[in-house]
Amino acid sequence: MSTIATMIRGRIDRIGVLLSALCMVHCVSSVVLVALLGVGGGVLMNPRIHEIGLAAALVIGALGLGMGMLRHGKRGPLALGGFGLALMGMGLLAPHGLAEAALTIAGVTLLATGHIANLRHGD
Repeated sequence: MSTIATMIRGRIDRIGVLLSALCMVHCVSSVVLVALLGVGGGVLMNPRIHEIGLAAALVIGALGLGMGMLRHGKRGPLALGGFGLALMGMGLLAPHGLAEAALTIAGVTLLATGHIANLRHGD
């Protein structure tokens, strides 16, 4: 892959890690704010936010991890990311609450780990 394509893939992976971190912050803060304060449930727990987040994760994950596998030939980052996306999808199907947060947080952690591994293999 050319240097420009490698730079683009690296940026996509970095965006993927950032989005995963933002998702994790959203999940934890939603559960804490709703459980402790009883506020923000209508906005923070809106299913539309989760649907948009999963769609973004799928696009960024497919691009970054897919391009990475083509570049370095390692399947591990793609497998980690794919499993993370599956957990995130399961979280979207779960009722709001602890199970949803646990599945989503586990999913974004695996997805971010896949992006980080992809960055390490790609250089």
